[in-house]
Amino acid sequence: MSMLEIGGRAMKSVYRVTVTAFVCLAPQPSFSADSGLITKESKNSVGDTAKKFESAVNEESANGWMVFTEIDHAAAAEKNGLKLRPRTVIVYGNPKIGTAGMQKAATVAIDVPLKALVWEDDQGKVWLTYNSAEYIQNYVYPRHGLPSNPEAAKATEGVLADFAAKATE
Repeated sequence: MSMLEIGGRAMKSVYRVTVTAFVCLAPQPSFSADSGLITKESKNSVGDTAKKFESAVNEESANGWMVFTEIDHAAAAEKNGLKLRPRTVIVYGNPKIGTAGMQKAATVAIDVPLKALVWEDDQGKVWLTYNSAEYIQNYVYPRHGLPSNPEAAKATEGVLADFAAKATE
């Protein structure tokens, strides 16, 4: 192999890495409904939106809903000398609903419980993003060999929309 061929291959490799890094690190455009993500603008700060979302979930504890934990990505970045706009993930769910799926397919536990992201964009606007119940039923569960359940998706979508409305208004 000539030096010219080796140099050409190396340049192609550098090009692929550069393009991949650009695509991964570039600001992401708004997601469409096709992505399974629902994003709502909040009238509140990131902290208040997260608290209101958690309160809305906990109000339904009699029906099995609960908040498992919260992850503050900005705080983690700061501990490592990096800057990141507020990004808080709330891990929540309903064991009365999710446990049956995990009993049938252990791997479903990698995708549930559910998660909501409260985040601030570059203009200082606050957003709440979560997976639609339809996405969970039609893509997440089948990924693990479980059947989708349109009736469950419809019922759960209403609950998730209520949580989102309470958090963002």
